[in-house]
Amino acid sequence: MEIVEGIGIGIAVILVAVLILFVRRALVTRSGGIIRLSVRVTTVLDGRGWSPGFARFVGDQLRWYRMFSFALRPKRVLSRKELVVERRRLPEGQERLSMPSDWVILRCTSQHAPVEIAMARSTVTGFSSWLEAAPPGAASPRMASQDWPAA
Repeated sequence: MEIVEGIGIGIAVILVAVLILFVRRALVTRSGGIIRLSVRVTTVLDGRGWSPGFARFVGDQLRWYRMFSFALRPKRVLSRKELVVERRRLPEGQERLSMPSDWVILRCTSQHAPVEIAMARSTVTGFSSWLEAAPPGAASPRMASQDWPAA
C-alpha cells in the first residue's frame, strides 16, 4: 500500500508543477505583446549560454521571462531608454544548433553592460520600431549601426 501511495503522491506533485507552469504562462501572457526571445545568460563557452524564453513589451520596458521557470517576475528587464543595439548578426557555430534557422542575434548595451538577445528575423522589425519609438521631440539614437546585413 505504501508504494501505491508514494506513486500517487509523486504523480500529484508532477501534476501540480505542470499546472503551476501553465498558470504562470497564462498570467504573464494575458495581455498580449508576447515574443519568443532568447537571452545569452553566460559567455563562458563560445556559442553557448542561451536561455529560451518569451518577452513582453510593457510601456518602456521589455520584460523577459525564462521558458522553464516557476517565477512570476521577469528574469530580466530591459529599458527602452537605456538600450542601444550595437550590431546584428546571424547565429554562428554552436548557436546554429540551439536556435531556429531564421533567428537573428542582436548585441545590445543596457546600462553600460552588454547583452545579447536572439529573436526571429520577422520580430526584429517590431522590436526596432518599439526601440526607436519615443515621445514627440525626443531624439532616438537607439540603433547604432545602419549597415546591418540584409535580413
